Amino acid sequence: MRILLVEDDADQLEPLHAALSQAGHIVDGIRDGAIAQWIISQRDYDLLILDWLLPQVNGLNLCRQYRHLGKTAPVLILTAKDTTTDKVSGLDAGADDYLVKPADVFELLARVRALGRRSPLWKGDTLHVEDLTLYLPNLTVERGEQSLQLSTREFQLLEYFMRHPRQVLSRNQIEQVLWEWGTEPESNAITTLVRRVRQRLQAVGVSDWLETVYGMGYRLNPNVQS
Repeated sequence: MRILLVEDDADQLEPLHAALSQAGHIVDGIRDGAIAQWIISQRDYDLLILDWLLPQVNGLNLCRQYRHLGKTAPVLILTAKDTTTDKVSGLDAGADDYLVKPADVFELLARVRALGRRSPLWKGDTLHVEDLTLYLPNLTVERGEQSLQLSTREFQLLEYFMRHPRQVLSRNQIEQVLWEWGTEPESNAITTLVRRVRQRLQAVGVSDWLETVYGMGYRLNPNVQS
């Protein structure tokens, strides 16, 4: 999933960002509510995690504005406020869930998995393209009796391809999906990453599925003859 995490406390932002990234998510970590306000109008996310108390624009106002834009991705509010009145305020603002700070990482990841099931893109804990299976919870790919552990970046790219089989995906599309806001890949990063994923697919006998479409991009083109 692509997640927007807005938390102004670096001591809390960094471990949450790291945990979500290690779980295979693509995370835009933002410390400023005003910047987050602009981003939600420009980018689409599968989940928003918003701290209630933020400088300039607080999490509840961000949530309200997000809903006013007609966007429906789940929203999780992080806050030290834990009274019933506060919880009702958060839910009335359009939030889907509520987690009291300091957030336990394991609980946060469980909440994220639960909220992810509400996404229209949710297809269960596994993705299948022909006889190739990607296991989302543990970042592994399997075909027949072969099973491989992927790095976070390898997993993210293969997930993107498996959600769009037979479609040509440009380098720009891959960059926009896989790289966090405010960052950009080095000149050869995408080429290197595609080569690594192709090597992984070679280990399970389907390296020819990942095609280079010259001048256009790349395509996962399943070949049942492999």
